[in-house]
Amino acid sequence: MAQTGTLLQTLAAKLPLLLSTAGLLVAVFLAQVLLKGNPLANLPVALDDLPSDEKRRQAFLTRAKDVYATGYKKFKDRVFRIITSNKYHVIIVPPKYLNELKSLPDDTVSFDGAIEQTMHAKYTKLEVGHKLIPHIVKSNLTPSLVRLNPTIAEEVQESFRREMPECDDWTPVNINYKLLRIVAMVSGRVFIGPELSRSEEYVDAAINYTIDLMHARQAVDTMRPWLRPFLANRLPEIRKLNERLAQADAFIRPIVAHRKKLPKEQAPDDMLQWMLDGQSEKFGGEYKTETLARMQLGISFAAIHTTTMTTTNVFYNMAAYPQYVSVLRDEVREVLAQNNNTFTSAALQGMKRLDSFIKETMRIDPAGFAGFQRRVYKPFTLSNGQVIPADVIIEVPAHALAKDPDVFESPDQFNPWRFYDIRQKAREQGAVEEAAQNQFVSVNPLVLTFGYGRHACPGRFFAANEIKMIIANTILMYDMKLMDGHTQRYPNLEFGLSVSSPFRFKQALILTRCSLFLIPPRSFFSSESRLLRREQKHTPIARVLGKHQQLLGSRNKLTDARITPQLLWVMKFTVDGLQIQGPEYREPIF
Repeated sequence: MAQTGTLLQTLAAKLPLLLSTAGLLVAVFLAQVLLKGNPLANLPVALDDLPSDEKRRQAFLTRAKDVYATGYKKFKDRVFRIITSNKYHVIIVPPKYLNELKSLPDDTVSFDGAIEQTMHAKYTKLEVGHKLIPHIVKSNLTPSLVRLNPTIAEEVQESFRREMPECDDWTPVNINYKLLRIVAMVSGRVFIGPELSRSEEYVDAAINYTIDLMHARQAVDTMRPWLRPFLANRLPEIRKLNERLAQADAFIRPIVAHRKKLPKEQAPDDMLQWMLDGQSEKFGGEYKTETLARMQLGISFAAIHTTTMTTTNVFYNMAAYPQYVSVLRDEVREVLAQNNNTFTSAALQGMKRLDSFIKETMRIDPAGFAGFQRRVYKPFTLSNGQVIPADVIIEVPAHALAKDPDVFESPDQFNPWRFYDIRQKAREQGAVEEAAQNQFVSVNPLVLTFGYGRHACPGRFFAANEIKMIIANTILMYDMKLMDGHTQRYPNLEFGLSVSSPFRFKQALILTRCSLFLIPPRSFFSSESRLLRREQKHTPIARVLGKHQQLLGSRNKLTDARITPQLLWVMKFTVDGLQIQGPEYREPIF
């Protein structure tokens, strides 16, 4: 007891010294923070005429394309920042620094890190950073396309027989929905093999995983960061996503088990088999079936909806500009005739006007407004002396660049032969490299469709072949036109950063006899309703409400719906806290 008392007396005597020392340390820390300042404070901000960051955030949600465009025009050669709907800082770097950016190591700026942060991979369980997938795409898939093209072409034709109608007259068809299923089956034949690629179980998982993933990401996004470790896994959207992952594991598990027993000479020729064969310590060792399932769904996330959106946009433009379709059809017929009516690699490369049409569509109607997204782990300095701090996301304003009159002549005009003419002129001048850089699959700093640098999309060659085969088959079988006598292309749906949100995925198009009817996307979800099969004269309101609410997710609400005397639907929505009322539109058609 005596020793304890002596110790307490000693501590009491030194308490003032301890408190003063602690106070000094706190003061030093605060001084460092204050002296260091905010590294972003000296960067100009887009929409600086708005009074607050909250106003800028709201503007980003409703007109993100304009945010990038106005910032690019005002600060064209300067670094600036934007206020997004997310909680992290986003810095926009001028395109002229792309060659500097692509040379930075991955421990300074990270492609995977940007995906991991923006998609909340910790909670959504999105497989990020596996070296096996890009290795297999580059080493197995792309070199095998010459051998696989006949299989892909056969799968395209089989999926058309299953999904597309035989029409003797103009027949409305939800082309976007049909394309989702066609692309899922065709891609699945290469990704996972014939055992599953045409099964409803796989098609449903491949299509809807992305929608579930985006709903989960949005739900986590709105939660305060310090609450996420405790509550994120309890969100209904996260639980639904986990159920989707468990279902994928369940139907892939027996396939994997069967393949492991097969002799090498009987192994299928697809990505799942390449993944099984490619497992090694170099790529993280042998993966669990659960991980393989998540990787397969991750491939679907990266491929199916983006391919479908690109093809959908091409069909919208074909319907809006029908004068070009006959030229494309003649080219396809001529090239196929020269290649024994087979979709060989040479035939696909020979469809140069179709290639240009697709590339111009991607320039005008991209999947997103920014490119080269990277997470910054270490500060770095650009050649102009501008320091980019750590813990930010950097982007390049890709769409604003594509609409820059200093880069492209008449950039707001849809010119289907723009890149065809550039390639022809380059060839005439002997500029072989310039001609090659203006192909659809090419990566260059002026068109960031597939990214730039060593992390450019490795699957773009497969995607380009698939898109060309689908379009070629369609224009050989169908004509196209817009609904109700419309002659101008319907505008895309845009919300927040990207036009590739889940709301955009079910955007409707319509096919007919030898024509494509395109339904205008007049509200965020009016096109969704066309997924409903019309089994009676008027679809019951309760059924429409249930379907829409399922598509919206738990955070977004369908607040009202009614049918006018003219049998037109009017619906109101709450999306991320914003009130939206869709204009009147026709009863759902399937």
